[in-house]
Amino acid sequence: MNILLVEDDSDLAELLCEELEGEGYQVVTVHSAEAASAQLGELSPDLVISDLRLPGRNGITLIPEVKAMNPAPAILLITAFGTVNQAVDALKAGADDFLTKPFDMDHCLLTVRRLLEHRKLKARIAGEQFHGMLGESSAMQTLFKTIRRIARADGPVLILGESGTGKELVAKAIHQESDRQKGPFLAVNCAGIPNELLESEFFGHAAGAYTGANKARLGLLREVNGGTLLLDEIGEMPLALQAKLLRVLQEGTIRPVGTDKEIKVDVRIVTATHRNLETLMTEGLFREDLFFRLETFTLSVPPLRERGDDIALLTRHFLAQQQQAGKTKARQLSHTTWKELLNYSFPGNVRELQNAIERAAIYCEGEEVLPQHLPQRLRQQQYKAMENIFYHLSSDALPSLSHVQQDYVRYVLDKTQGNKAHAAEILGVTRRTLYRWLDEG
Repeated sequence: MNILLVEDDSDLAELLCEELEGEGYQVVTVHSAEAASAQLGELSPDLVISDLRLPGRNGITLIPEVKAMNPAPAILLITAFGTVNQAVDALKAGADDFLTKPFDMDHCLLTVRRLLEHRKLKARIAGEQFHGMLGESSAMQTLFKTIRRIARADGPVLILGESGTGKELVAKAIHQESDRQKGPFLAVNCAGIPNELLESEFFGHAAGAYTGANKARLGLLREVNGGTLLLDEIGEMPLALQAKLLRVLQEGTIRPVGTDKEIKVDVRIVTATHRNLETLMTEGLFREDLFFRLETFTLSVPPLRERGDDIALLTRHFLAQQQQAGKTKARQLSHTTWKELLNYSFPGNVRELQNAIERAAIYCEGEEVLPQHLPQRLRQQQYKAMENIFYHLSSDALPSLSHVQQDYVRYVLDKTQGNKAHAAEILGVTRRTLYRWLDEG
């Protein structure tokens, strides 16, 4: 990571440069806004740290230049106490944060790391979102690859996964990756339509086909002709309608209610469910022949608890969304809050995480999300990490504090898939402290 440091106080500039380079950053130091302007294009920094008061132009004048770059670096202003109001104005003009002199060096390094990680997250989201889905875990990367492959075919797709995992987003991605992308996409919840209206909703009806049918209706299958139809919660579809759906898949034709005419349709059927269809078959609630037809291609969407560090990635993304919408001042989570999230199983998956972060952001009045801002059910979760550490120990073989610390550090590193920057943030220490602990272990 490249940092451009703009500071006319040579002693402070030297100290900051030494500390930042100690963290592994590449630092170029200049002493004026004019010199910084000359360096911006050549250096393409990831972060600009600038004093507010400089000889000649002040630091605020750099903001438009910095934000005009593509990609734009983050910008951190340093200000004396008497110029805090100017710093607030600078934030409104586009600066990302400011520090007031004299500042704590560890706090400064934590702020730098947060700004750089936030910038990296924004770049990652912009460049690596897959049709609205975000995930760097191997499970999600495998899912994205499979979606691209399946989209090239035209057979039915069965999407399996727990509630809240994003099955509709997967269906939309299949549509967008396919040759049908210019055609319509429609999602229908089979559990949300009264049984007596299902056949008419799907296949349409002629005028006067039944009481209340004053005019003809095309039906969903004709409305989405040339595109993709997602049948969500397919396990809730009545057996009689299942037989008619099987005919659509086999023959490519439908017969509207109240007519004898067969109409050709060209629709790719994608189905989704969180229920076990094989169990429903043994109970006589789902047709075996339809199941085998629907599972031509089967996708399983992984639950959030099996997605490793995606929890952190999604958390930052959802918090950033709340910031951009102007709904919160919160910029980060405390390390205790991170622990709560990592030790929670998220039975409601991504949807539950998104709702939890939205709630926390609204209740948070400061810049740091604390555990009390999370929903009660998350805060009631016991620290399984500590249980894992102690479960094998008897009362007369208690470990030393150093032993517990080393075990917990390894646990956090495992949960963050070796991401030391994120692990340090969760532990509430600097990377230098984390490296020292690891060396001592």
